[in-house]
Amino acid sequence: MNCAASWPRALRTGRTIRKPRRTGEARRPRFTHPMIMVSERPAEAADRAVPEHWEGDLIIGGGGTSAIGTLVERATCYVMLVHLPARHDAETVRDGLIHTISTLPAHLRQSLTWDQGSEMGRHHEFIIATGMPVYFCDPHSPWQGGSNENTNGLLRQYFPKGSDLSAHSAQDLAAVAAQLNRRPRKTLGWDTPAERLTKFLAQAS
Repeated sequence: MNCAASWPRALRTGRTIRKPRRTGEARRPRFTHPMIMVSERPAEAADRAVPEHWEGDLIIGGGGTSAIGTLVERATCYVMLVHLPARHDAETVRDGLIHTISTLPAHLRQSLTWDQGSEMGRHHEFIIATGMPVYFCDPHSPWQGGSNENTNGLLRQYFPKGSDLSAHSAQDLAAVAAQLNRRPRKTLGWDTPAERLTKFLAQAS
């Protein structure tokens, strides 16, 4: 009996040689423009020393057809919500972020941290338009955007899972953000996010 000839039949796949998996270098890049990873984010952002660094994410509505963009400042927990009325593809998210971030003074736009979702596929255009660098979390590492994860949990009190998020106007989102920014936080010594941000702006002026 030819033992070599029997090996393929003993393998579930029926193949004599396994195809090697692609190495990291051989994988297709996530986006057309290179990502800057969170490990390269300034140290002051990591230790929440100054309120200039933001985290971003999406909360998704029922059936995955609607979304709201969420922005949380890491040092103060200050919240801004991004209106995405029709879609949440890369172009729509880019435009919504540019519109929202552009309302901030330049010294409050030091960095934005996001996960590797496809909605950030036009991140390079956002960076050019705002001058705000974007840092990407490692895969399967939600703790690297912990401030945003916690805030998204609070937002579900206003925007329940499974609901149609496109039903909310930009004014609705501004009202919800204002409520969260007036809510005292234990992590801020029971200050509100609005109070913390106001203190920083007063010191910076």
